[in-house]
Amino acid sequence: MVEGPSGLLASSAPWFMPIYTPSKRKVQWPNGAVAMCYSAEDYESLRGPQFDAAWCDEIAKWRYAQEAFDQLQFGLRLGRRPIQIHTTTPRPTPLVRQLISLKTTFLTRGRTADNLINLAPSFRETIVGRYEGTRLGRQELDAELLDDNPDALWSHRLIDAFRVLPVAVPPLGRTVVAVDPPATESGTCGIVAAGQALDNDHAYVLGDYSIEGRSPENWAKEAILAYYKHEADAIVAEVNQGGDMVKRVIRSVDASIPVVEVRAYKGKWLRAEPVSMKYEQGKVHHVGCYAKLEDQMVQLTPENMVRGKSPDNLDALVWAITELLLNKHNNPRVRSL
Repeated sequence: MVEGPSGLLASSAPWFMPIYTPSKRKVQWPNGAVAMCYSAEDYESLRGPQFDAAWCDEIAKWRYAQEAFDQLQFGLRLGRRPIQIHTTTPRPTPLVRQLISLKTTFLTRGRTADNLINLAPSFRETIVGRYEGTRLGRQELDAELLDDNPDALWSHRLIDAFRVLPVAVPPLGRTVVAVDPPATESGTCGIVAAGQALDNDHAYVLGDYSIEGRSPENWAKEAILAYYKHEADAIVAEVNQGGDMVKRVIRSVDASIPVVEVRAYKGKWLRAEPVSMKYEQGKVHHVGCYAKLEDQMVQLTPENMVRGKSPDNLDALVWAITELLLNKHNNPRVRSL
C-alpha cells in the first residue's frame, strides 16, 4: 500500500512526495497530512486512534475481518464526513457481502482487461488465456462476486457459520499438524494444524502453514515450527508421494517428533466427503480466516479438482480432521509412530 509498484510513494507526484517512516508506521505529506499504518491481524491496535479517512486493502483475506472492521468504525469520527475505501478481490466473505449491501456504499469494479497495458505479455498469454471464462477467472480477472458452487463439498457460508475467534477455542485434548508433501520441489506442501476439543468431538483448524517451492528440509522445518507453536501431539504425514522419505526428512530435523503415517487408498473426493459432513454437522471450526485453503475447499467438485491442480492445503486439512475425528486408531495400516 505504501512502497508497492502502485502504492502511495510510486503514485505520488514529485512535487507532493510523502515521507515514509517504517519504524513509526507513518506516512506524512508536505501539507502536514499524516497516515498511519495498521495490520488487520492486530485489530486491537485500532482502539484509541481516530481518523477522518481509512483505506483498507484486501479485506476478503483478513483473518479477523469483522473484528478489525468493527474496531475501525469507532475511530472514524473526525471531520465533517469520515470516509473509508475498501479494495479487494471480491471473495464472497460475510464482510464483503455486508459492505456491498449497504446503501451508503459506492461500488466500482476493475477488470484485469482494463489494465493489460501494464501487465507482462506472458501474463496475458498464460494466465488470462488459461482462466478467462472459468469460475476463478470471473472472480480474479473480471471482479465478479460469485455465489457458492452448488456442486462443491463446501461453501463459504458453511465455513463462515462455524468460524470462531481464538478466545472461543476450548481446551484441546489432542492437536496434530498434517503434512501433504509435494510431488516436486516446485509444488506446494500442504501444512495444516488442527486440534480436537477436550470434552467433545469438535475440531478447530488452528493454522494453514502451507508453502510453495521449497525443499523437503524447508517444509519439514515449517511443519515442525507449527508442531511446537501449537504444542501438537504428532505430525500426520501422507506417504503416497515419498514413502519413508517424509518421516526421514522430519526426523532428520527433529528426531523427537512422533510421525503418524497415512496412505491414500481413495481419491481426493472420497477422502474429503466424510470431512465435509463434519463441517455440515457444525463440528469443525476455523479459528480465523484462511483464504487460500478456503478457496480450495469451495472449488472442489467431482469434475473440477481445483482446476486440475492438486489442492495441497485442502489435502492436509482432510488428513488432520480425519485423524482427529474419523480415525478409530485401531487400523495398523494408517498409523506408525
